[in-house]
Order: sequence, then structure tokens, then C-alpha cells
Amino acid sequence: MPAIDRRPPQPGVEWEFDSVVFERALSRNAVTRFLVERAEQGGWTLDRVRIGNDGKRRVVLRRKIIRAVRTA
Repeated sequence: MPAIDRRPPQPGVEWEFDSVVFERALSRNAVTRFLVERAEQGGWTLDRVRIGNDGKRRVVLRRKIIRAVRTA
């Protein structure tokens, strides 16, 4: 089993997180389409997916916060 690289982000890198819960009744294709649209339109990436005992998918998305630095 390959080792997983779990380094902390570089200094100054900040992440914005968003949690989304999908009901069990939604199809896998519908969830995939929603997540692809969020990735393409908003720059979100998949951070974590958990499927609960009740069948709900709890998804955590993240995107990098880029702060503008003032120059003289």
C-alpha cells in the first residue's frame, strides 16, 4: 500500500470549505453532475465524502483562497 502524503499546506495557503448533503433518493448521476458543475463553475475540489447509515452522502468541498497582495 503506498504511503499517503499528508503534509500541511504551505504557509499563507488558506482553504474555503463547503458542506453539501445529498438525500438517498438522488441518483449517483445527479450527484456527479452537481459536483462537476460546482468544480467547473466555482473552482471547488472534492475534499471528503461520507455515506451515512441512512444513505445520505455528506460531501465536503474545498477551494483555495487567493488573497491579492498590494504592490507599491
